[in-house]
Amino acid sequence: MDLNEEKIVDQAESAPSRNKLALTRGKLIRAVLDLPTAWRRTFLVTWDSLSWVIALLAFVLIRYDLSLTNVQWFWTLLYIGLAIAIQVIGGFALQIYLGRSRIGSFAEATWIGALTMLIALTLGPIFSAVTQNFPHGVGLVVPPFALIWMAGGRWLFRVATSTRHQASSDAVPVLIYGAGSTGHQVALLVDKDDAPHYEIRGLIDDDVTKRFLRINGHRMLGTGDDLVEVARATDVRKVILAISKAPAHLIQHIHDECHANGLELVIVPPVSEMIGGRVSLAALREFNVQDLLGRRPIHTDLSSIAGYVTGKTVLVTGAGGSIGSELANQVHKLGPSKLILLDRDESALHAVQLRLYGVGLLDTDDMVLCSIRDHEALKAVFEHHRPDVVFHAAALKHLPMLEQYPAEGWKTNVWGTANVLCCARQAGVTNFVNISTDKAADASSVLGRSKRIAERLTAWYAKRYDLAYLSVRFGNVLGSRGSVLHTFRAQIDRGGPVTVTHPDVTRYFMTIPEACELVLQAGAIGNPGDVMVLDMGEPVRIVDVAERLIAESGKSIEVHFTGLREGEKLDEVLFSEGEAGDKSAHPLINSVQVDPLDPATLPREKPRREDVYGLLGQDEARQLTAVADTDLEALVS
Repeated sequence: MDLNEEKIVDQAESAPSRNKLALTRGKLIRAVLDLPTAWRRTFLVTWDSLSWVIALLAFVLIRYDLSLTNVQWFWTLLYIGLAIAIQVIGGFALQIYLGRSRIGSFAEATWIGALTMLIALTLGPIFSAVTQNFPHGVGLVVPPFALIWMAGGRWLFRVATSTRHQASSDAVPVLIYGAGSTGHQVALLVDKDDAPHYEIRGLIDDDVTKRFLRINGHRMLGTGDDLVEVARATDVRKVILAISKAPAHLIQHIHDECHANGLELVIVPPVSEMIGGRVSLAALREFNVQDLLGRRPIHTDLSSIAGYVTGKTVLVTGAGGSIGSELANQVHKLGPSKLILLDRDESALHAVQLRLYGVGLLDTDDMVLCSIRDHEALKAVFEHHRPDVVFHAAALKHLPMLEQYPAEGWKTNVWGTANVLCCARQAGVTNFVNISTDKAADASSVLGRSKRIAERLTAWYAKRYDLAYLSVRFGNVLGSRGSVLHTFRAQIDRGGPVTVTHPDVTRYFMTIPEACELVLQAGAIGNPGDVMVLDMGEPVRIVDVAERLIAESGKSIEVHFTGLREGEKLDEVLFSEGEAGDKSAHPLINSVQVDPLDPATLPREKPRREDVYGLLGQDEARQLTAVADTDLEALVS
């Protein structure tokens, strides 16, 4: 039997006796915990008062063998009486006995220590100065002795109340993978749960220096390499991965190990999904494909972001969309003086208002129903609100649809962006962030070319008027409307097949909150006219995503390959040929330059086929003849 097996067997054999002891001890302390608050408060006051008396008697017995004179006893008892009075009065004044801090916590210990020190530094010198019959050692030694007794009582209380609850008969045996801060939180939550659904059999961690670590009595049973062996020896069915910042490759490896050996993997969500960075048992969830695609830690400088958002009037176009609504959510948390949400979809505006404010009345002027194609209506909005900052997220984004209807892509992504830029400049907007896409790099589609033109228009306004106008380019975001994850899940729910364009097609992925956080950061560090390119990590094969979602569903579903669509690339790129990304102040953001495009050079009135070909690169542009006449002078005035 090797060392790990001995530890596992030892833990299994000692578990029943430990549980009985814990149960008995738990019953004893529960009687105290269930007492009314007033009684518990009385216990604390009484214990602290007794601590002074015990400390005095112990010192006088050791130092003077209880042989003080009557006069010395008088001054000594007077000293202790005043010390207790100050202790009790001060304790209530500082709310120590009113539940200011948890009993036995560091915060409570600090307040108790400060109060005891105050008593020692005041009463001792006063008594020594008033009479020669006061033993000086009492003033020096008794206060720290009393503090030790106070702390000792609280320590015993914490030890008793830290007893974990008895797991129910149907509790699932689990191993906790990860013994860091998150692992500690999970273990304590499980142990303190009134009706634990999990029974912790042990912990494992890849850090070998933690091999002797115990968390609330739970032992370390090995490293990640021992996962399967330990799981079999302790008869567990689930593994809780308690590493909130676990990299994708580690999650992938652990999931594969668990899946191959009939174990279920439960995930602690990333910090961005937790309230205040704190774990809750309700937040634990089964492993899903998003854990492999969006778990990178994103570090942002909130002070630099707040510098151009906090206290300012901010307008978000396309605020009802996936990116726009998350941008609105993150901007709202930064405290703008006013947040204007603009969209052409009234239902989307209703949803985002409900999300941000908990109401959906749509009766305030910060909810703006307007199309960015309508220059006059847009101009009125900008003149009324006079925003300082604009995040332009409104766009048409579905590549195959725009291949069929290029005129719509032109009217929204090109003319719409030109309208927003023009109105922003005329209204005195100081910061403008245009949301772009990786399809604008080496553009081969209507979507990519129209967004590329939007980048160039933004650069022109930045250079022409020396304004902090820039674009941010990134790839696919997880969970957005119409994203590949939604499509695949819908196909799986219908029983398949799941359709993928090509077995080798790859895409970049990032979660919506991650992307928006970096968009805000890019807006703070970018220079006028820059195109800020977000580091999207490694590209992912779409067929791998499809197969993993199918595996999660537990269904037998086929994958059908349909072939690349018109204008679609096998592999997306973040930089066009000839673009060399320059490092920025943020490690996950690069910058490139694009040639500015004067709005006056855009086709006037109904665009000619050759004009559109030169800008959009489309052979089929017949539908563009439907584009309405537009007053270009308004766009460049």
